[in-house]
Amino acid sequence: MTTRPAFDPRPSMQLVLLACLPGLLALFWQYGWGSLLQLLVALPVALACEALVRRLRRQPVATQAALFNRPLLGEGSALVSATLLALALPPYSPWWLTACACAFALLFGKALFGGFGQNPLNPAMLGYALVLVAFPVQLSQWPTPGQQPGLGEALQQVLGVGGGLVDGWSQATALDSLKHNDRLTVDELFAGHAAFGGVGGHGAEWVNLAFLLGGLFLLQRKVIRWHAPAGLLASLFVISLLCWNGSGSDSNGSPLFHLLSGATMLGAFFIATEPVSGAASDRGRLYFGIGAGLLVYVIRTWGGYADGMAFAILLMNLLTPSLDRLTARSRETPA
Repeated sequence: MTTRPAFDPRPSMQLVLLACLPGLLALFWQYGWGSLLQLLVALPVALACEALVRRLRRQPVATQAALFNRPLLGEGSALVSATLLALALPPYSPWWLTACACAFALLFGKALFGGFGQNPLNPAMLGYALVLVAFPVQLSQWPTPGQQPGLGEALQQVLGVGGGLVDGWSQATALDSLKHNDRLTVDELFAGHAAFGGVGGHGAEWVNLAFLLGGLFLLQRKVIRWHAPAGLLASLFVISLLCWNGSGSDSNGSPLFHLLSGATMLGAFFIATEPVSGAASDRGRLYFGIGAGLLVYVIRTWGGYADGMAFAILLMNLLTPSLDRLTARSRETPA
């Protein structure tokens, strides 16, 4: 069995949060205040869950954590999980949905298995998958790119008070529109639907490029390794290229469309690279990414959800022990 190297999160957590900044700014540019408000809900819930678990275990909340010799709430993994979850959710999700997703992610995705370093599943994606299955309508309500509501209207929408936003503030995403299209060509969809941009989803393509920038920063700082992102993006590109049947009404979308739509770059650089629930070896991380990319395309094209990133990551998390055993045997086999 593969022995995982000890992972000290202290040098990397702040850099991961910093790398999320371009994506957050792009979300603000395209959709307004929503994602910032989601963070204001998710972060306090994450810290409260961490404190609750410590208290239930009769561990002093403010004492030094023996493993990292730092305060437990300052270790940072809860803040990273909450941030990634908040950025993945639709910007104007109701506050209770974000709170439920965050609490489930941290309590059932991490604390239930013994805390940080023990979780077999990605906590952020576990919380996202829960609300996606339980509240599919709310998870499909993405705002129209470029039509940002004011701060007051955004607060009303997130808090569920007042009259909310005007009619027509939300629409189907480009992935969802393409998935359910049965009569328009891709060119007609791009020409007549506000969700479609130059090569991907309008708004989503800029957000994906921003998360790509943040991911390259993490690679440059050696916070993450290239294997999982490269495997995910390469396999998604190849399978979408092989299955691309042009611009007809039954088209599954071009490779560039899939790379720049949905949560592709967020998943590749910030989710698939999670060190605890991912594979231990470089080869295992590469296989993990390849499998995740293939699953994303399969779910997007033939599954029941427009963007399958969360389920793809969770399924590969379940396969991680097998990947570790496979790569361990390959290293032991004589050349």
